[in-house]
Amino acid sequence: MPNTRLEISKDFTFEAAHYFEHKPDAHPFKRMHGHSFAGTVTLAGHPNDEAGWVKDFWEIEAAVKAVIDTIDHRLLNEIEGLEKPSLEAIAAYVFDRLEPTLPGLVAVEIRRPSCGEKAVLRRG
Repeated sequence: MPNTRLEISKDFTFEAAHYFEHKPDAHPFKRMHGHSFAGTVTLAGHPNDEAGWVKDFWEIEAAVKAVIDTIDHRLLNEIEGLEKPSLEAIAAYVFDRLEPTLPGLVAVEIRRPSCGEKAVLRRG
Protein backbone atom coordinates (compact mmCIF):
# COMPACT_ATOMS: atom_id res chain seq x y z
CA MET A 1 0.00 0.00 0.00
CA PRO A 2 2.76 2.52 -0.81
CA ASN A 3 0.44 5.24 -2.18
CA THR A 4 -2.36 4.67 0.29
CA ARG A 5 -3.43 7.46 2.62
CA LEU A 6 -5.61 6.31 5.48
CA GLU A 7 -7.64 8.13 8.10
CA ILE A 8 -7.97 6.74 11.60
CA SER A 9 -10.15 8.08 14.42
CA LYS A 10 -10.32 7.82 18.19
CA ASP A 11 -13.44 8.70 20.21
CA PHE A 12 -13.48 10.23 23.69
CA THR A 13 -15.96 11.67 26.19
CA PHE A 14 -15.92 14.26 28.95
CA GLU A 15 -18.28 16.12 31.25
CA ALA A 16 -18.14 19.87 31.73
CA ALA A 17 -20.17 22.91 32.70
CA HIS A 18 -20.37 26.29 31.00
CA TYR A 19 -22.53 29.36 30.55
CA PHE A 20 -22.95 31.94 27.84
CA GLU A 21 -22.37 35.39 29.27
CA HIS A 22 -23.49 37.11 26.06
CA LYS A 23 -27.07 35.82 26.34
CA PRO A 24 -29.84 38.05 27.76
CA ASP A 25 -30.38 37.77 31.52
CA ALA A 26 -33.59 35.74 31.18
CA HIS A 27 -32.06 33.21 28.77
CA PRO A 28 -31.54 29.76 30.35
CA PHE A 29 -28.07 29.36 28.78
CA LYS A 30 -26.85 32.43 30.66
CA ARG A 31 -27.00 30.27 33.79
CA MET A 32 -24.36 27.65 34.42
CA HIS A 33 -25.32 24.25 33.05
CA GLY A 34 -23.51 21.06 32.13
CA HIS A 35 -23.26 18.59 29.29
CA SER A 36 -21.92 15.18 28.51
CA PHE A 37 -19.65 15.83 25.55
CA ALA A 38 -18.31 13.34 23.03
CA GLY A 39 -15.55 13.85 20.55
CA THR A 40 -13.47 12.28 17.84
CA VAL A 41 -9.93 13.00 16.71
CA THR A 42 -8.92 11.99 13.18
CA LEU A 43 -5.42 11.50 11.85
CA ALA A 44 -4.39 10.88 8.26
CA GLY A 45 -1.25 9.38 6.87
CA HIS A 46 0.47 6.49 5.23
CA PRO A 47 0.76 3.19 7.06
CA ASN A 48 4.32 2.75 8.28
CA ASP A 49 6.34 -0.20 7.01
CA GLU A 50 7.15 -1.68 10.41
CA ALA A 51 3.67 -1.95 11.97
CA GLY A 52 1.41 -1.21 9.02
CA TRP A 53 -0.54 1.46 10.86
CA VAL A 54 -0.80 5.24 10.68
CA LYS A 55 -0.35 5.75 14.43
CA ASP A 56 -0.55 3.54 17.48
CA PHE A 57 -4.05 4.03 18.99
CA TRP A 58 -2.57 3.76 22.48
CA GLU A 59 -0.40 6.81 21.75
CA ILE A 60 -3.44 8.68 20.40
CA GLU A 61 -5.44 7.79 23.51
CA ALA A 62 -2.65 9.02 25.81
CA ALA A 63 -2.35 12.34 23.96
CA VAL A 64 -6.13 12.87 23.96
CA LYS A 65 -6.39 12.00 27.66
CA ALA A 66 -3.74 14.60 28.54
CA VAL A 67 -5.77 17.32 26.82
CA ILE A 68 -9.22 16.15 27.94
CA ASP A 69 -8.04 16.00 31.56
CA THR A 70 -7.67 19.81 31.38
CA ILE A 71 -11.40 20.26 30.63
CA ASP A 72 -13.13 17.20 32.10
CA HIS A 73 -15.39 18.01 35.07
CA ARG A 74 -14.46 21.68 34.87
CA LEU A 75 -16.18 25.00 34.35
CA LEU A 76 -15.04 25.71 30.81
CA ASN A 77 -15.42 29.49 31.12
CA GLU A 78 -12.56 29.49 33.65
CA ILE A 79 -10.09 27.83 31.26
CA GLU A 80 -7.80 30.11 29.25
CA GLY A 81 -8.91 29.91 25.64
CA LEU A 82 -12.44 28.77 26.51
CA GLU A 83 -13.87 31.93 28.02
CA LYS A 84 -16.60 31.67 25.33
CA PRO A 85 -17.05 27.88 25.40
CA SER A 86 -19.00 27.11 22.25
CA LEU A 87 -18.64 23.75 20.53
CA GLU A 88 -16.50 25.54 17.95
CA ALA A 89 -14.19 26.94 20.63
CA ILE A 90 -13.86 23.56 22.33
CA ALA A 91 -12.95 21.89 19.01
CA ALA A 92 -10.27 24.56 18.39
CA TYR A 93 -8.96 24.23 21.97
CA VAL A 94 -8.56 20.46 21.64
CA PHE A 95 -7.09 20.65 18.12
CA ASP A 96 -4.52 23.30 19.04
CA ARG A 97 -3.29 21.28 22.02
CA LEU A 98 -3.16 17.96 20.18
CA GLU A 99 -1.54 19.17 16.97
CA PRO A 100 2.04 19.36 18.39
CA THR A 101 1.90 15.79 19.72
CA LEU A 102 -0.14 14.08 17.00
CA PRO A 103 1.43 14.55 13.56
CA GLY A 104 -1.15 13.91 10.89
CA LEU A 105 -4.05 15.34 12.93
CA VAL A 106 -6.66 16.52 10.43
CA ALA A 107 -9.88 16.92 12.43
CA VAL A 108 -11.39 17.27 15.88
CA GLU A 109 -15.12 16.83 16.29
CA ILE A 110 -16.95 17.82 19.48
CA ARG A 111 -20.55 16.66 20.02
CA ARG A 112 -23.36 17.18 22.50
CA PRO A 113 -25.30 13.99 21.77
CA SER A 114 -28.27 14.93 23.96
CA CYS A 115 -28.74 18.09 21.88
CA GLY A 116 -27.94 16.56 18.47
CA GLU A 117 -25.20 19.16 17.89
CA LYS A 118 -21.59 19.02 16.77
CA ALA A 119 -18.73 21.16 15.52
CA VAL A 120 -15.84 19.89 13.42
CA LEU A 121 -12.54 21.69 13.01
CA ARG A 122 -10.71 20.26 10.00
CA ARG A 123 -7.26 21.18 8.70
CA GLY A 124 -5.08 19.58 6.06
